[in-house]
Amino acid sequence: MQTQWQRQGYGPRRRPRPARRTWEPPRPPRLPAARRALRSLSPANLPRPTAKRVLDLVLGSALLLLAAPLLAAAALALAAQRGLGGVLTRSARVGADGRPFVLRSLRTRRLRLHVISRLPHVVRGELSLVGPAPLAPGDVRARPAGARDWRRELKPGLTGLAQVRHRSVMPWDERDLLDQHYAEHHRPGLDLAILAEAVGAPLLRAARSLARHGKAGLSDTDHRLPGYRTVE
Repeated sequence: MQTQWQRQGYGPRRRPRPARRTWEPPRPPRLPAARRALRSLSPANLPRPTAKRVLDLVLGSALLLLAAPLLAAAALALAAQRGLGGVLTRSARVGADGRPFVLRSLRTRRLRLHVISRLPHVVRGELSLVGPAPLAPGDVRARPAGARDWRRELKPGLTGLAQVRHRSVMPWDERDLLDQHYAEHHRPGLDLAILAEAVGAPLLRAARSLARHGKAGLSDTDHRLPGYRTVE
């Protein structure tokens, strides 16, 4: 029985018993669960870059850095002449797998700057350094001539096998055969050979032109001895 002191709240009180805990399964470690979550977020099979893409990215970036001052000077000169709207040309083109993109080029053909100005497309992956010519949507040459649609397999390029042979005597329609041959046999070694010819051929023509002008400027009197006369 409670005493008067206990009834008035002065005596010792009983502590409430703690509630019984229900059984819970053990929690798995957090680190392995976090690793599994990260694996589920990342794709299982990332596409590996091909040797052609590595060549485009490395060499294209290096060429863009080297050509950047020249391109900037040409863009400023065009902007001074024509305004900002006359610096670039924009045209729709079809890339690999039929994906369309807008091709931007400098509005000048001096020193082939209109081709060099397309290097950002190479770095972004819309163009390749070497490949078939970029065609416009609806071009008849984009239609597959056989069972294999080889144009959809490759990115268009800044230059190509058909472009470096444009001074040959072959008819126009055989350029598609050269592009098809490249599509079937392309490799990094062939790309480097085409790039070397694309760069070396203009330099060789310029050297020959300078040599011809130099010879034309010489005359017989340049090599005559003092006192020489043509009529005795």
